[in-house]
Amino acid sequence: MNHLAINGGPRAIAEPLPSFRDHSGRSLGDEEIAELTEVIRSGALSFLTGRKTAAFERGFAELLGVKEAVAVANGTAALHAAVIYLNPEPGDEIILSPVTDIGTAIPIMAQLAVPVFADVDPLTQNITAASIEACLTPRTRAIIVTHVFGAPADMDPIMALAERHGLFVIEDCAQAHLATYKGRVCGSIGHLGCFSFQQSKHMTTGDGGMVVANEDKRFGRELRLCGDKGWPRQKGGRDHLFLAPNYHMTELQAAVGLAQLKKLPAMVASRIDAADRLTARLADVNVAPATILPDCRGVYFYYAFRMDPRHLRAPIKDVMQALVAEGIDGFIGYPGPIPLYRYPVIRERLTFGSSGWPFTLPGVTRNWDSSDVLCPEAEKACAETICMWWSEGLTSGHADQIGEAIEKVVAAYAA
Repeated sequence: MNHLAINGGPRAIAEPLPSFRDHSGRSLGDEEIAELTEVIRSGALSFLTGRKTAAFERGFAELLGVKEAVAVANGTAALHAAVIYLNPEPGDEIILSPVTDIGTAIPIMAQLAVPVFADVDPLTQNITAASIEACLTPRTRAIIVTHVFGAPADMDPIMALAERHGLFVIEDCAQAHLATYKGRVCGSIGHLGCFSFQQSKHMTTGDGGMVVANEDKRFGRELRLCGDKGWPRQKGGRDHLFLAPNYHMTELQAAVGLAQLKKLPAMVASRIDAADRLTARLADVNVAPATILPDCRGVYFYYAFRMDPRHLRAPIKDVMQALVAEGIDGFIGYPGPIPLYRYPVIRERLTFGSSGWPFTLPGVTRNWDSSDVLCPEAEKACAETICMWWSEGLTSGHADQIGEAIEKVVAAYAA
């Protein structure tokens, strides 16, 4: 214990690791500057008069092998546009994971649908067909599948379940750029795929998002209109067909996106190479990296591993503090040490004024108590998982340093 950095010993990672937060971990440079300069000089910063947004959409669709791609302001906007496209009735239910960002649940509640949480597989921390099926009721309309940590969920059984029950499937690919499931790119398997380009993602435009699909019209709506005020602009004039927000991406975001898109395969490969190196290094350490299913490619938004509290002589929060002191950039659990349904917005129904909608709408029967353990596996996963920020700036040398830090701390805290 005396050799731990937290107790005054030398750090395993002497210099700060490359970080998604700045240039050290991000591939941003002359290519992005050139695209941005072109936009500025054109004077057309809006998609209405510029050309970059449309080009970005075409390039992203081509890379994923889908027919449609609609650029929006951010990842939450992408998911919201997808739920608007679905057009649920108030009180309808949409199943999602409790191991995801609040941005997956906000669009459900914003459309007055009820979020229903399915438990996760303890190895992948993704929802499964079995856990989804246990949540089905006559009010179920859709499933949002988050490919958490960049590891694909088991999509074939989920899609088969959806087909049997007439359910719509939205893939939340915010953490899964170019992840593949049995040879298919995540985002192209469900009915819609949603992506984020926020600062920490595999490619970034600062903020920004994309909805992709092999369809452009269903439920009486066109996908593009769902983030554009329900406005069929091609008709001319102002004719707003249904309630929808303004989620436009700017030409500045799209310009950066075009440059980043060309780099995305290499940036993803760098993440994988460093992660594979670390996984090999940790083979004999008493930790359990998040599982990637056979015939799948995980792309490592985070590098995540679990620790069994029974094998530790201190709480995991103490272990995490020791890892941070060694130079690791990480935290406990995703979205935190508690699952999503325990956050006040959902637990206390802090939604529309004091109404509690959608949870209190007439006919809604999902009235769980805030103290309920809705998803036991998710509760354990959030409390026992170490999530480390990952970026394309990390090398095999960095992976070795991270591995040394984990080995050092785990040995010191072993029961």
